[in-house]
Amino acid sequence: MNHSHPRDSLCILACAALLVSACANMSEREQGTAKGAGIGAVAGAIIGSATGGKAGTGAVVGGAIGAVAGNLWSKRMEDKRAAMEQATRGTGIDVARTANNELKVNVPSDFSFDVGRSAIKPDMRPVLDQFAQGLDPNMRVRIVGHTDSTGSDAINNPLSVDRAQSVRDYLGARGVAVTRIETTGHGSHEPVADNATDAGRAQNRRVEIFLREPAPA
Repeated sequence: MNHSHPRDSLCILACAALLVSACANMSEREQGTAKGAGIGAVAGAIIGSATGGKAGTGAVVGGAIGAVAGNLWSKRMEDKRAAMEQATRGTGIDVARTANNELKVNVPSDFSFDVGRSAIKPDMRPVLDQFAQGLDPNMRVRIVGHTDSTGSDAINNPLSVDRAQSVRDYLGARGVAVTRIETTGHGSHEPVADNATDAGRAQNRRVEIFLREPAPA
């Protein structure tokens, strides 16, 4: 049975410490790369030590592999996030990076749809115009429509699909290939607020737009 050398343990701890300190002043894209490198380095050090190799060498190899795996948030995605934040500032529209490296744009009813309607409001059009600009051909779009709890599933489920398809059609008219766009509707089954209030229902009557880049082959 192989026993790790104290220097191996120090290497592993150093990798973890560097990961924490290095991410403090980085952009989201840089943090993804750094975290991937750090995780890969720690894993490489542990594996190298456990299999009789040198932890330092394992850390270097693991770090290189991890950096590639962690860099799933490209400069294009970061630029699009920044552009969408700028375009929606002060509107109540939420722009965020998800845990699985998608760009999520959540558009509440103030900018999306009236009760029982799937027609896009005029205020939403500039947001969709900005979203459609400069998309890389490899990027994929997923649109999820939602309703409040007014009405039955027989009404809400197809209405949520219609809302997603309205957004798809608008983006298609702005040059985004519809073959790159997936649409779905979740009816009233995924509320983000209390349907007992007008304000809550307005938040639930929304559309969520996700943008992602395929993982490297």
